[in-house]
Amino acid sequence: MQRKDFNLKIWLDDERPAPFGWLHVLTVSDAITMLGTGRVSDLSLDHDLGLSSGTGYDVLVWLEEKVATSAFELPNLFVHSRNPVGRKRMSAAIEKIYEIARKRKHAES
Repeated sequence: MQRKDFNLKIWLDDERPAPFGWLHVLTVSDAITMLGTGRVSDLSLDHDLGLSSGTGYDVLVWLEEKVATSAFELPNLFVHSRNPVGRKRMSAAIEKIYEIARKRKHAES
């Protein structure tokens, strides 16, 4: 059962508009701030975010650390980047994050 307050869908992209029902954020720090609220149910990431704002991969690095060191509730993770190298790297990071979360959950049960 999904918590009522666990309902934000975050779209990280500096160029493409967010789909209906998604909150559009432009920077890595904005995405991380939203994730820190514990209310994000879905997160869709672009890789390339312009010259000064990092990449979607940086959000995944932050998520990996949170999952490895705390009982962080993971949102559903998606990649919508058109950068094939970035997309592949981010998809691999997502698989690793889900694996860490599974192992942590198993160890706690």
